[in-house]
Amino acid sequence: MDQLLAMRVFRCIVDAQGFSAAAERLDTTHSTVSRQLKQLEAALGVQLLNRNTRRFTLTVAGERYYRASVDILDRVEAAAQAMTGETRRVAGVLRVSAPLAIGTLELPDWLPAFQKRYPDIQLDLSCSDQFVDLIGDGFDAALRISGPLADSSLAARMLTVSDIVLVASPTYLAQHGLPRTAAQLTQHELLAFSAATAKDAWVLTPARGTPTRIVPRSRLRTDTITALYSAAKAGAGVAAFTRQTVQTDLANGHLVQILPSYTLGSRHYYALYPQTRHVAPKVRAFVDHMVEHYRGR
Repeated sequence: MDQLLAMRVFRCIVDAQGFSAAAERLDTTHSTVSRQLKQLEAALGVQLLNRNTRRFTLTVAGERYYRASVDILDRVEAAAQAMTGETRRVAGVLRVSAPLAIGTLELPDWLPAFQKRYPDIQLDLSCSDQFVDLIGDGFDAALRISGPLADSSLAARMLTVSDIVLVASPTYLAQHGLPRTAAQLTQHELLAFSAATAKDAWVLTPARGTPTRIVPRSRLRTDTITALYSAAKAGAGVAAFTRQTVQTDLANGHLVQILPSYTLGSRHYYALYPQTRHVAPKVRAFVDHMVEHYRGR
């Protein structure tokens, strides 16, 4: 058995999230991929994947071996590129998980420059506000918007910190008036998520005085940031976003900031990736690009 080849097949199965998809990427057959995995498991004396008819999950040993495989294969690739003088060429399929705000609303701001800079990277972008298991789900990197990041086995680069702002469309404000105090917000349509509860209250803190807690309520309920954003631009009410998400709309007048003298906290933007001794060139290129992008903004 060619262990390096079997390692590549195993990594591809995890990255592609399936035997058939891995076979297609490797230009081989499903049976060949399955046989390579069985031979690898036999040689190692451990089970790497828990398999059923619908999907698979990594075993504990499989997670450890996947991390080691990524590290080894990326170093082999880097060494080969160094010997052939191709260290400047960054290529390959890059699977990235991103929240909807970054992967849809902010995408026009960062994607074109990334594609122009790295034309040989094929970006496989999955957009969801659900946190994913990077290793278990086969992602190379993830972008996150959250509070300060808890301890993690993943490597993390903080991209930026963005304050939360309240916004509404000029159309909405022309019809309903501009709130000038936190208390006046209760007279307005306040857009938020379907599952919003008291713990999700907006806490508006003035420069001096007592913070005001308001639980958003309106005739519209939605469960995605993209729908919330569209509703705000359509004049449905007042909504809260990170400034990063709406700064272009604020600049061109499509949205207007409400109560700018109050603070509503902030969110951290992170790039996460598996912690290995050698980071794949395509992953490092993507993370460095996002760091530069947010530094520029």
